[in-house]
Amino acid sequence: MSARRNLERAAPWALLLAVLLVWEALCRGFEVSEFVFPSPSRIGAALLEHAAVIGGHAWRTFWVTMAGFALSIVVGVLLGFLIGSSRLAYTAVYPLMTGFNALPKAAFVPILVVWFGIGVGPAILTAFLISFFPIMVNIATGLATLEPELEDVLRVLGARRWDVLTKVGLPRSLPYFYGSLKVAITLAFVGTTVSEMTAANEGIGYLLISAGSSMQMGLAFAGLVVVGAMAMAMYEFFSIVERRTTGWAHRGSQNH
Repeated sequence: MSARRNLERAAPWALLLAVLLVWEALCRGFEVSEFVFPSPSRIGAALLEHAAVIGGHAWRTFWVTMAGFALSIVVGVLLGFLIGSSRLAYTAVYPLMTGFNALPKAAFVPILVVWFGIGVGPAILTAFLISFFPIMVNIATGLATLEPELEDVLRVLGARRWDVLTKVGLPRSLPYFYGSLKVAITLAFVGTTVSEMTAANEGIGYLLISAGSSMQMGLAFAGLVVVGAMAMAMYEFFSIVERRTTGWAHRGSQNH
């Protein structure tokens, strides 16, 4: 079992290495211009060459994303609890939220710029708008799918509706909640980057536009790599927290 676990841990890195080797070989073999599609070695060189600049923009993107993501957790959990705890609220609110989620969030950026100006405000709100929906849906689903038989037994034992929701429903929703966090954090980085591309003078999104306009494709791809790395790191962080706090929900998978 230990050997299989080590193999599972090494598999993503092996696949990444294989992709990079094939990418590098294709760029060299077909002599692809770095102004069109830079090779991994050129992207790595750009990361080292512009490490300070990229680091400053990455830090700005990171904390702005975390601010919007924190707001999405608060709003998503509250709305999810409201929708999932009441059949009437579920019927009334859920379709409206689904329709809202279908709207392209990039279209909100110009509106947010008018309201809050260019800078941090639009980026935080774009990250929030694009990431709160998965959290809300998963919390609502976890509460709304509470088994009626279990709820009946708890009622017979004297539990009130509030007790059922807070002491059984919410703990039961934790696996749904952590699953939504891992999805929402990647979306939050997308929202921040999109906003920075049109409504900021800092951040990775701004760096992408600047590098593209000056034909520094290595630097542009380096910015994309950094965004992906930050998203992957946060995804893994929530995976670790999930395993430590909801081990009861993963006992079966841990034995394989």
